[in-house]
Formats: sequence, C-alpha cells, structure tokens
Amino acid sequence: MTTEEFITIHRDDDVRRLALKPQAGVDMRFALQQIDGRQRARTKLPMWAECDGILYPPHISMEQCSSEKTAVYKRDRLLPESAEVKKNAHFIDLTGGFGVDFSYMSQGFGRAWYVERQEHLCETARHNFSVLGMENAEVVCDTSESFLQSLPSSKEERKRRTIYLDPARRDVNGRKTYAIEDCTPDIVGLMPLLREKAWRVIVKLSPMLDHREACRRVDGVSEVHIVSVKNECKELILVIDDRDVPAKVVCVNDEEMFESMLLPDGDGLPTLPPVVTVMPVAGDALFVPNASIMKSGNFADFTAQFSCAALDRMTHLFIAKNADSIECFPDRVFEIVALSSLNKKEFKRALAGIPGGVSRANIAVRNFPMSADELRKRLKLKDGGEIFIFGTTVLGEHRILVCRRR
Repeated sequence: MTTEEFITIHRDDDVRRLALKPQAGVDMRFALQQIDGRQRARTKLPMWAECDGILYPPHISMEQCSSEKTAVYKRDRLLPESAEVKKNAHFIDLTGGFGVDFSYMSQGFGRAWYVERQEHLCETARHNFSVLGMENAEVVCDTSESFLQSLPSSKEERKRRTIYLDPARRDVNGRKTYAIEDCTPDIVGLMPLLREKAWRVIVKLSPMLDHREACRRVDGVSEVHIVSVKNECKELILVIDDRDVPAKVVCVNDEEMFESMLLPDGDGLPTLPPVVTVMPVAGDALFVPNASIMKSGNFADFTAQFSCAALDRMTHLFIAKNADSIECFPDRVFEIVALSSLNKKEFKRALAGIPGGVSRANIAVRNFPMSADELRKRLKLKDGGEIFIFGTTVLGEHRILVCRRR
C-alpha cells in the first residue's frame, strides 16, 4: 500500500488509533499529518477540505492559521476596492504561514507575493496555490525584513501596495506571547519602513492584546477590527493607512456588527455609561453584549446607540425599554421574568410565579461574588432548559435575574 492510498482509505479514521498500527511502505508521519490536517480543515477550512490535493502542514501551523470565515471577512471588509482597482494593485503577505489569509486576501489583485522564511511552508504553499488555481501568487522564501528592504520606494509603487502581517505570537520555547513587542517580526520597529513601502498596512494580532495599547504603540491606525466567531474572540486587526481620520472600532460576531470610535487616550477619560436609577422590573429587556463588544470596552457608545443603561458601574449587563432598540440589538436579548435577592425563600417565591416551575436553568454571573457553579449549587438547579439566570450587581446590591430569551 502506498502512502497516498493509505491517506485516501483512512481519511476519516481516528488518527490516534492509526498511529498505533504502522503500515509497511507507508510514510506514517506524513500520512497522519495529512489525515489530521484534513479533518481539522473540515471545520476550520471547509472549502480547502473539499479540494483534493491540498497538503497540510504540521499541527502548530494548522492551529495558528486563520479560519475560512475570518479570512473571508478580511477580504471583504478590509479590502473593499473594486475589481478594476485591485487588478492594478499589489498585495504582499509578509508572514505567509499556511497561506489561508493570503489565498483569500490576494484574490483579484494583479500581483500578489507570499513571503515566508520557512522553506517547507513555501513548498507547501507553492503546491497548494497551484491546486487552488492561484495564477497571481508568487512564493518567496525570505524574511519579512529582507523582502521589505528589497521593495522599490517610489510613490507610484507605494500607492499600489497593501501589506499584510500576521506575526508569530510564540517565543523560542513555543510559549504563547501576547504583547505587541514580543511578536516576530517586530511590528513596532518595522512600522516606519512598512509605511514607507505601502499606503496601507494590515496587522493581525492576538485577541488577548489590549487594542488601545496597540494603537498607542503604532501611529496611523484608522480602523480596529475585533472579530469573534460564535461569540469567541478570534482576531484583533489594525488597519494603518494614509487617511487622517479618527480611528473607529468595528466589533464583529458572525453576522452581527457594532461600530464605535476608539476610546480617548492620554489625558482624555472615556465617558462612563449611564446607570439605571431604579431597580429593573419583570418585563424589562436585558441586553448581553457579545465577546467583541465586551473586548472593545466602549460601553458609553454602546448605551447611546441602543438607548439602554448599565445595571451598575462594573456590571456589563444593560436594561432597555425602547422597542426599537430591542429589535436592532446585535446580540442576545432576554426578558426579565423575575428578580430576587440571594435569600433562598425570596428566590423560591420568585420562581413560584413562573408557569411550569423551574428545575433547571442556564446560569451566568457578571460582577458577582460567586462563580456560576457556586451559584448553581446554592440555587439547587440542574443545567439547561429555557430559563436563564444571571447573578449580578444592580445599584450596588447583589441580585438574581431570572430571564427568558426574547
């Protein structure tokens, strides 16, 4: 049996079990890497997974590469030029990796360079780009710094270029790093040269990084994109270009989108969101911001746009009574059906008025002295069901909100 035949026959089998049964004549290390890579791609890169002939890199590169969903977002939202403009423009990815972002973001550009310092990734990219029919792709094995230095600096060439970087966020020992100065290549140090070579620079950073700190370190940021998938924050993206405009923050969670302005820096203090002046009542709408909005921290703009108020200064849950706000809110909206203190008797009375009773609930906490598990044990409720319970702080008092999805 050849290695290719083994991969085809076992493409859907458990990799760990296959590893225990080596086959004569089969390059097991390569075969298992391909089987594992394709299985991961079915979720992360469904279009690639359906394409026969794609070669998959080691696990670490699969883990670090963008998903198809986030790559498409960057192509459509960060590169909005017309087809005619792109045809005469150039795209450069200085940190090629597995090439997922490059394969989407380079679409439509007249010329596109994939730059990667690791030769084995370049070889994989050459093969995969050929399989994908990417005729405009040029693969260069070089460092980001060296390739950048080699680019002509004429104004005409600069106007044509968009440069993209997704710097490595692991140290020499393979441990994850989050600070912008710990990335490889050094984005801050390279930025003057990047700005000299291209009119637009796009940088993907760790979602753990504080975007305000990143904007303090990098001049010329016009857009910050905080991208979540299924309410999990995946990417923090900076767009640096020649536009002299106040920076905006775009919070994305799947199809949901919320835009606000970058919070002030220096001596300017962010405006605090309004807080409710009376205790909420049954029937009020409860807004729960998604992960990207939470990451942005711009709750003043949030409350202004959706005509709502925070339950407390440090409680990032919001109450609204305006029907129009409820209809256009981009994420989870609940209806409060009952409120209670932590007193067990009061809580039982609150549940008693709910038709059918409550034996199970989905429990979450915000600005609360207990964990969700501790609160569940105290309330003696099983997990699941249609009821949602939030342990939180309202006007300085610990409260339990019993809710249903709207």
